[in-house]
Formats: sequence, structure tokens, C-alpha cells
Amino acid sequence: MTIKAREFDQLMDKLGFETRDSGDLLAWFEHDGKKVLWTKRSKLRGDDLPFQHQIRQQMKLNEDQLREALRCRFSRDDYVTLLQEKGLL
Repeated sequence: MTIKAREFDQLMDKLGFETRDSGDLLAWFEHDGKKVLWTKRSKLRGDDLPFQHQIRQQMKLNEDQLREALRCRFSRDDYVTLLQEKGLL
């Protein structure tokens, strides 16, 4: 599965990640005022992002869940529920 930079940015917006530009695009997920997890994407030019496997792992998603999230079938509430089930919240 491949992730494009635009898809990553849309996903971060949809799931409610905060972002900051610092050479790379840093993104972190906050819940109840606490940073729960973070990831980043490179700003290198090209279609597919490098280190896609690490991005998926840092977001605590398996490939099917990431695919569903990119297809807009996975909401912020679904993501919070998933993180609660994994004991991260």
C-alpha cells in the first residue's frame, strides 16, 4: 500500500492531528490535552512517501485500517475507539 503526501495531509486533518512544519511535516494526536502519539512525513518531492511502513506503525494502524482511513471510512471517533482498545488512551 502506498501513501501520497496529499493523502497523508488529508488523513491528518480528518483524524484531528495537530501539525507543524519543521523541515519535515510533524503530526501528533492529542486526546484530553495529552499527546498520545506522533508521526512525520518527509517533504521530499515525488509521489509516494518514504517510510510508509513506519508512518502506519506510528499511527497504530494495520494495513486494512489505514486503507479504510484513506478511503474516508474511518472517522476520528473510530480512531479514538481503536486507540482506547489498544490501551493508549
